[in-house]
Amino acid sequence: MNCFVTGASGFIGSNLVRELLARGHRVKALLRPGSSPQAAAGLEIERVTGDLSDRELLKRETAGCDWCFHTAASYHLWLRDYQPMYATNVEGTRNVIEAAGQAGCQRIIYTSTVGCIGLTQLVNGGAAAADEYEKVPETQLTNHYKRSKWQAEEVAAQLARKGLPVIIVNPSAPIGPHDAKPTPTGRIIVDFLNRKLPAYLDTGLNWIHVRDVAVGHVLAAEKGRLGERYILGHAQGNWTMRQTLGALEEITGIPAPKTRIPYRVALAMAYVNEAIASVSGVPPRAPLAGVRMAKDKMWFNPAKAIRELGLPQTPPQEAFADAVAWFRANGYVKR
Repeated sequence: MNCFVTGASGFIGSNLVRELLARGHRVKALLRPGSSPQAAAGLEIERVTGDLSDRELLKRETAGCDWCFHTAASYHLWLRDYQPMYATNVEGTRNVIEAAGQAGCQRIIYTSTVGCIGLTQLVNGGAAAADEYEKVPETQLTNHYKRSKWQAEEVAAQLARKGLPVIIVNPSAPIGPHDAKPTPTGRIIVDFLNRKLPAYLDTGLNWIHVRDVAVGHVLAAEKGRLGERYILGHAQGNWTMRQTLGALEEITGIPAPKTRIPYRVALAMAYVNEAIASVSGVPPRAPLAGVRMAKDKMWFNPAKAIRELGLPQTPPQEAFADAVAWFRANGYVKR
């Protein structure tokens, strides 16, 4: 297939491109001017430099493509000005999907996030795993990133209802190689390796190998039902942060932090950090958005994607081991 991929220099996008090439597909990648070349370096792809706001470029470059994968997004938990994030995530999504639809793409895969899925209520003192049918309430859209992605998913769903061949995928917390920036989840591993995690918050995430997320995108194009959304997660990947750090300790031999920070203390520290950031312009290490999201255990049920798509389930321990090896091999760990 001829594939058009946005966000090819990002974490999910670069792994997706590798998976498509490994399966014999041809890839045309849209790269932002000035984007990091590291993640997509050495890949045999057709590179197009441009922006999601350029509707004419998108129409021209998606012509002749069978599949379109829109993985590009502005992923920041703190910015001085959030308007560009909404322009990229919401209007950029509209531009890509409409262009791909007009170009006659057979499948348009939109990369959303599990942040657009409602978290279920506590059951017997623990968190239940949410599925695709849980609507997210306004009270859970606690930051601009989640709100912008929710609005973007609404755009994708509306265009699907108008007849465009859109399928939505909602990755949980991917980890693994080629996390060049790194992402906020990858930063947890880097900070652990550099012994910069003296304490932790009592939260939870659903971990999945980024390679499985990439495969899930391809499977969605091959088998996904139009207009549906699929959680790309791991059935055994719902871990508390304490479990996560324990797994990293087993893999690396580095002692995991034992101190748990109370939520209110972390929230107060985040307010202080953001006040400093508003003056200095340097993003805070612990932004309010991250702390607020950590209040809930973000656990999800990927049964639908496993059943309908055949989503692979690489053990989370292997995903962490691969991430650790990649960060160590690429200079992210101070010696």
